[in-house]
Amino acid sequence: MDHTTTLTHRVNASPDKVWAVISDIPGSAATLSGVESVQMLSEGGYGEGTRWKETRTMMGRADTVEMWVSQAEPPSPTRAGTTTVKARQSGADYTTRFILAERDGGTDLTLTFGAQVARPTFLSKVLLALVGRIGMSITRKALTRDVADIAAKAESL
Repeated sequence: MDHTTTLTHRVNASPDKVWAVISDIPGSAATLSGVESVQMLSEGGYGEGTRWKETRTMMGRADTVEMWVSQAEPPSPTRAGTTTVKARQSGADYTTRFILAERDGGTDLTLTFGAQVARPTFLSKVLLALVGRIGMSITRKALTRDVADIAAKAESL
């Protein structure tokens, strides 16, 4: 079973500034209101293989998830920037993809989030059918807040 959601936010800042915010994993707890803390697991700058643990509170419960960058292409004058972040937890694979497209001196920031259960059992299929839509609604609200936080930070640079 696969659940996805996509949202686009207009940012009044260049793709380079938006990229600087997205790729600042150590600073993300200060930027994203939904993130409590970040623990880096790899050294060096942002790129494929960068790993960290991120703690968020959702539905009143703090949860820590290990995340990693699976793809990263900074924006350039000839192409949009893209990056993909992955996580795996409790039998589900999570993928978050950002696309940063320059438009009229600003950036259209598109975020696509997907969750897929690796080996769904009959019970997990039933549970996802019952609560999957609610879970994606809660996730979409959190992602909408994240994108607004990213925009605000990029616009302040």
